[in-house]
Amino acid sequence: MLPWFQNDQFPLYLAPMAGVTDLVFRRICKELGADVMVTEFVSAEGIMQADERTRIYTEFDDEQRPVGVQLFGADGPRMAEAAKKIIDWKRPDFIDINFGCPVKKVVSKNGGSSLLRDCPTLAEVAASIAKGVGDQVPVTAKIRIGWDQHLINAPEVCHILEDCGMQAIAVHGRTRAQGYSGEADWDVIDACSRTVSVPVIGNGDIQSGIDVARRRGSTGVSGVMIGRAAMQYPWIFRDAKHYLATGTHPAPVPCEERWKLILRHARLLIEWGKFPTERHAIQALRSRLMAYSRGLRNGKLLRNRFSIVNSVHELEDIASDYLATTLENLEATAASASA
Repeated sequence: MLPWFQNDQFPLYLAPMAGVTDLVFRRICKELGADVMVTEFVSAEGIMQADERTRIYTEFDDEQRPVGVQLFGADGPRMAEAAKKIIDWKRPDFIDINFGCPVKKVVSKNGGSSLLRDCPTLAEVAASIAKGVGDQVPVTAKIRIGWDQHLINAPEVCHILEDCGMQAIAVHGRTRAQGYSGEADWDVIDACSRTVSVPVIGNGDIQSGIDVARRRGSTGVSGVMIGRAAMQYPWIFRDAKHYLATGTHPAPVPCEERWKLILRHARLLIEWGKFPTERHAIQALRSRLMAYSRGLRNGKLLRNRFSIVNSVHELEDIASDYLATTLENLEATAASASA
């Protein structure tokens, strides 16, 4: 069994999200309590072609361990070679295979969730990578519950993946057709966890410590994977662990602490050196700022300003304006209450 599942541990995974879970965001989530990291998905063909733009997605800090690199593709032998190259470069704690991505450009190349409709190819890919990697590192997989409501076959797919050597399976509780709409089907996730002997990690609609505790208590999953909720509120990992340990919610994160993290995220992104200029880095951060704004008052006004921000200095000005206005409102409320 993978070490992070031993001794009744119940790990909290940060879900791999393209354009989101880069080295910097993973570092932040690790500090806030995430147990297991998975990189943004990486094209196996890009790795084979030694594409530097692809290779950067495999980067991680040792402090982020255990961390896995996620591959997508449909050619088992080529993906196995790509996995071995990654292991030679970085020695991740595991290789993860993406059988769940719903994005059209991935599906059109027979990658991601498209393989849920083609179990023989899915089996070939999984078995090829597991055999090619051997005992160097474990291989895991991430799937959805099916292609659409007419083809919900996750328990069958999990059985195939276990037979092919996967040592853990993450299951997102939506079909490919659903995308990210509707509700995650945790009954299917539970069925998957009871179909196989390897750990199953449940993914979908985890918004709080209560959700983590509920899924731990009512299903057979061995851990949970948190995605979109962490984009808005990366403290969810810390809060969930507090709730699991005490049965109570921690105090809300103060507004000042939220802004401190936002500014630190921006500075770390620039220090990383992935982007040629500060302007490029901050523009790339805009979508992340939009997510952060959803946990703050007057989010719409913030999003208007975030949409045109180009520097850390401008972001600092937005923070100062916001905090000053918040303080003024609090003082006015206090004065009114005491009048």
